[in-house]
Amino acid sequence: MLNTSTPQGSSQADAPCDCRSAAECEADRLTRYQAVANGEAVTLLRRRYRRFAAWMTVLFLAVYLSYVLLSGYAHRLMAVRVVGTVNVAFVAGLLQFAMTFLIAWLYTRYAATRLDPVAERARAEFDDTQDHQAGARQGGRDPEGSTCAR
Repeated sequence: MLNTSTPQGSSQADAPCDCRSAAECEADRLTRYQAVANGEAVTLLRRRYRRFAAWMTVLFLAVYLSYVLLSGYAHRLMAVRVVGTVNVAFVAGLLQFAMTFLIAWLYTRYAATRLDPVAERARAEFDDTQDHQAGARQGGRDPEGSTCAR
């Protein structure tokens, strides 16, 4: 829980905003945060991330469970030698590492092209809120008429 009381020896005038109370300022900041967090950019960012994560999770689990099932039930297939003493089971085991790196690489590309631009838009919305706070701290009123620093 956030302590919104003023420290001993300080007055309400020392508060970082010109609200009537620190609790009022905190409530206003929370409202602003929720507006940005529930905004279009953050919602789109969450949706895109979840969609990618879900598909990559399904892909990885399918490859991994295939390896486990083949190891448990297809002994002859897994024992087939590929080169020298290296068999299919060994190659399939190494493919688990390759799959991990492939998914990490795919995520990096996906994030750079599909997530980062949306994250920048969300950051810009937050920065607009911060600019609004700076104006209110200088004594200006926002369009809603509040003098709280946001």
